[in-house]
Amino acid sequence: MGERQCFRQQVARVAVEDSRRRGRARILASEVLYVISWSSFRLASVEEWVVVKEKGAKSTYGVPLERSDYLKLNQHRHYCEPEDFDKWVQSGYGKDKRLAVDLFSGAGGLSLGLERAGWTTAAAVDVDQRALETHAANFPGMSLCLDLGDDVQRHEFVQRILDSGADIDLLAGGPPCQPFSRAGRSKIRHLVEYHNRASHDLRKELWRAYVDVVEHLFPRAVLMENVPDMGLGDDFSVIRIIEDKLESLGYTTQVRLVDAWNYRVPQHRKRLILLARRDGGSFEWGKSKKQTTLHEAIGDLPDLDPQPLLPLGGRLCEYDEQQDPKPSPFAKEMRRRATKGVVHDHMTRRVREDDFRIFTIMDSKTLYSELGEMLKEDEKEFQRYDAEQFTDKYKKLDWEELSRTITAHIAKDGYWYIHPKEARTLTVREAARIQTFPDRFRFAGTRSDAFRQIGNAVPPLLGEAAARVLLVQDVPAGDEAVDKWPKLREELTRWAKEQRAGKQWYQFPGGRKMKPLGALVMAVLSGSKLRMKQLSNVMDMVAGHRELSQDVYIALRNAAPTVALCKRLESRLGPVVGKPEVWVNADSVLSHSKEMGLKPAELALFRLLAGGDIMLVSQSALRVAARVQQNESHLTNRLTEGRLNLIKLLGAGHDAPVRMAAIRFIGENMCRDKQPICGSCPLSNYCPTGLQEDEGSEAASTLW
Repeated sequence: MGERQCFRQQVARVAVEDSRRRGRARILASEVLYVISWSSFRLASVEEWVVVKEKGAKSTYGVPLERSDYLKLNQHRHYCEPEDFDKWVQSGYGKDKRLAVDLFSGAGGLSLGLERAGWTTAAAVDVDQRALETHAANFPGMSLCLDLGDDVQRHEFVQRILDSGADIDLLAGGPPCQPFSRAGRSKIRHLVEYHNRASHDLRKELWRAYVDVVEHLFPRAVLMENVPDMGLGDDFSVIRIIEDKLESLGYTTQVRLVDAWNYRVPQHRKRLILLARRDGGSFEWGKSKKQTTLHEAIGDLPDLDPQPLLPLGGRLCEYDEQQDPKPSPFAKEMRRRATKGVVHDHMTRRVREDDFRIFTIMDSKTLYSELGEMLKEDEKEFQRYDAEQFTDKYKKLDWEELSRTITAHIAKDGYWYIHPKEARTLTVREAARIQTFPDRFRFAGTRSDAFRQIGNAVPPLLGEAAARVLLVQDVPAGDEAVDKWPKLREELTRWAKEQRAGKQWYQFPGGRKMKPLGALVMAVLSGSKLRMKQLSNVMDMVAGHRELSQDVYIALRNAAPTVALCKRLESRLGPVVGKPEVWVNADSVLSHSKEMGLKPAELALFRLLAGGDIMLVSQSALRVAARVQQNESHLTNRLTEGRLNLIKLLGAGHDAPVRMAAIRFIGENMCRDKQPICGSCPLSNYCPTGLQEDEGSEAASTLW
């Protein structure tokens, strides 16, 4: 007997004994696929239902994890094979169309948004075969299974597009992003900028492949969509490098964090959108729409009357017009062009007996941790997960609110998506509606395949809203939008380097005087509120010094203008006096940070002055960025829109740390909350604050 067969029989026997011990009914199961631990196998005519204890759970209740039927879809009538692409472009369906390419397309949520905005998808690329089967069924053009991280495959794809003569107007996509770690970011940045990273890294940083395709196809417009963590998780390092590259190619760019519900997507979903264009147009987003509630989105779909353990829904269900005789405008839009009277793929998982009870007693405000108080004594085991660890394991949705964000996790379990009315989780069609896929849009593969494709998709209505910003505009000659940012950053860099070469050397990274020791002392002195001359006197004691010798340490203490500052220098620097191993480089200094008792703000400033590419998101820096862009993001939305404003000033490249230091210096010494000193500010020509040059010039004399 084989190992798998033996394992199968043991699991079945244990489960049946457990079922009998509990006095529960046997469930017939014929040719049902069960997934148990690492094994997937088919039980042929086994008459007992296998009850499997879930990992991490205390209960042995369960349901058969059956695999749904596989939905095979026919290709779109204007789909084309790669070998026919030239003809498709020159004389076929693609002729005279506004063409787009969708990279990392998945099932086609973004492609559908582009289509709604007026583009035709000429080619879509992904590595998910099921998603590509879905894409090929719903869209014209090519749907290609390619690894864009592979240089050869990517080159062949680009060459095929170029050889066809296709005029690609828009390149769109959502490349996976591996954020830069703080450790070694300076080195990584250098390798990326000079195109010298190892090929295996390219597979983790597919945004580079995305930019490479943009560079070769050179479309009029670019749309990139991703999760906010692509920026927020790494000081926007990747986004800044992408923007910098696009600007070097002649594009103007815009980065926004967009709440999808502003564009009728009935869920909490914030996405990062990068737009670029090289036609002189501007970026004008449409007005926010009225919020679509969950009931407006799915309330018209048929009830399924769930019962424990029984199948729920199916590939084809009839509408009950008495249930919701007046569907919402959103529901009517979703039904358009779908088969009348029926809905497809309105199916979900069976419900366990214990879950059925929990789903019944919950409401939209119930936390998983509260269930213990709501269950009867003999039902306590129904709460099978650790309530302290899984406080929000289950979430019942609210008819009158937005849904929770639909993610690919819905393919594994639906506990975050419990139906507001029925004791079950969302169906495939309900999840698709919440993602704004119309009912006519079908998903190839099994039920789990469909859930995964839906969760990974860009909501089409969000994609449409972003794409419409990039439509061709009627721009009169001479009125083209001028991208001020490259010139602004160039002038800011030049000014910063001039300051670094003078008396303010200690405010900026690089230069012959700034060493890790100087960066550390400046970080320790930050927040001390010294006058400029006092600060200069102290910092001049470490100018150009590589190590903290006893003599340098004594000179520092003697230069301290106050007893309190002298004590601060002693407490921070005393433990590392006369230790050459500390001063090898910035990393060796950081390895002794606990010994010196450095605070987070001091560590951040040290990293910056030591040449690290980091964003110092201080109130003063955000104020500078907000004033240059004429908004108040430093007062509201500091961690989102405020950071986006800051990255436009900061940019990327070798000089980004120098610019960040300059922004910090300007914010603390010139761009004050009240009575800013605009006359000395290098950004005054770009900053529409309305302050007069001569007003700032007189005040500037007090700065030095």
